Amino acid sequence: MAKKKKSVKKGLIIGISSVVVLLAAAYAGVGYYFHDHFYPGTVINETNFSLGTVEAAEAKIKEEAEDYLLAVHDREDRVSYISGSGIDYHYESDGSIQKMMDEQNSMLWPLHIGKEHSHTVEVKMTYDESKLVTLVEAMDCFKEENIVKPEDAYLKYTENGYEIVPEKQGSQPLEEQIMLDVKAAIDSRQSVLQLSDNDYVQPSVTSDDPKLQEKLQVTEKYKNMSITYEIEGSEQVLDGTTILSWLTINDDLSVTVDSDMAASYAQQLASKYNTYAATRSFETTAGDTVKIGGGDYGWVINKKGEAAQIVEDIKNGESVTREPKYEQRAFVEGADDIGNTYIEIDYTNQHLWYYKDGSLVVDSDIVSGNLNNGNGSPDGVFKVISRQSPATLKGEDYESDVTYFMPFAYNVGLHDASWRSSFGGSIYKNGGSHGCINLPYDAADTIYKNVELGTPVVAYYREDVKLTSNNAKVSNAYSYSSK
Repeated sequence: MAKKKKSVKKGLIIGISSVVVLLAAAYAGVGYYFHDHFYPGTVINETNFSLGTVEAAEAKIKEEAEDYLLAVHDREDRVSYISGSGIDYHYESDGSIQKMMDEQNSMLWPLHIGKEHSHTVEVKMTYDESKLVTLVEAMDCFKEENIVKPEDAYLKYTENGYEIVPEKQGSQPLEEQIMLDVKAAIDSRQSVLQLSDNDYVQPSVTSDDPKLQEKLQVTEKYKNMSITYEIEGSEQVLDGTTILSWLTINDDLSVTVDSDMAASYAQQLASKYNTYAATRSFETTAGDTVKIGGGDYGWVINKKGEAAQIVEDIKNGESVTREPKYEQRAFVEGADDIGNTYIEIDYTNQHLWYYKDGSLVVDSDIVSGNLNNGNGSPDGVFKVISRQSPATLKGEDYESDVTYFMPFAYNVGLHDASWRSSFGGSIYKNGGSHGCINLPYDAADTIYKNVELGTPVVAYYREDVKLTSNNAKVSNAYSYSSK
């Protein structure tokens, strides 16, 4: 009985030992398998290599390299492709995969079953850089017909004032930056690359540029300003809309005014309001109307001075009301700048009238310049230039002392002529003066004592005459003044 129990015990031990040996052999066999196979759940660079070998993993990586394709999307949604085969893209083993396998403890395989083993390994890929450069340079975004240079945002004058014209991005590529981005995409094995703003030349000034916004604010000040002219009893306004169109806003926020436009505006004022040497319709004392041109009377705007004042006013940025810069003033304002105080001379009838504030002060015959020897007195509208008492009148062949002398056209003027015993009639045709207006003493005395400098002198002939002396320079001289 004892012998039998001993035999059973021995058999049990042998059986258990056999199982242990078998299990150990199986454990060792599996461990040996994982000596050159990855554990289940092994993922390398997002690719599943469960139970795979180093050779299989490297073969897979090589296959992916051969099939590699990068799609490059440019700003205009054009797509250019760079294939692995086009740049000789391939995998070169550097032992990284093998090192991962070597670091895998195959005999601890039971601890790793059912677990995920994710690894990121720097896989060495190589390609022909010169071929890559060639392919990149051939991309659509580098073709000349597809390149549009960017445009800066800027201020533009419109009928509503200044506004900001937005920048234009254009499509001018930066080759060096694009090359860097393409290389980075290939190195990280991306399949799609979207070019960004950093890959293009950017406008240097955008719509939200603070300096540009400040310039726009500056224009608002000038938009609301004006220059109001008080001219000859009327008003004319140089408004903000016009002013804005003449401005350039500088980077320091100062303004540059177009001086040519200011000069042009001054010229417009002069052309519209100058009455100097204008042809006037004049109602004579006799009741008829004569047309008189020439002379040097009338309003004259100083065009150069006015243009400079316009520029100064605009730069000051404040609305102003003022009269223009005048080079010469008439005696009164308004379209009828002769008014009701003037000296009227009718050469044909050899008569003079002096009105002051509409009242007749002097009514006298005269003797004017001798027509037959070329000394006819000048006709036109003039003004009393000065008042001299006494005076000596000198010419090439004469010298005359007078008590009163009131020139109105160069050296031609009104004066007493005590040497004459009669005035009026046709004396002037053969026995006239050297051009001055000879008056009886009392008439000259009254005019001298009442007349103001600048008083208009309206002189006219009622028939065609030929003035051959220097007096003709101021007579009906339409070219004498440029409006």
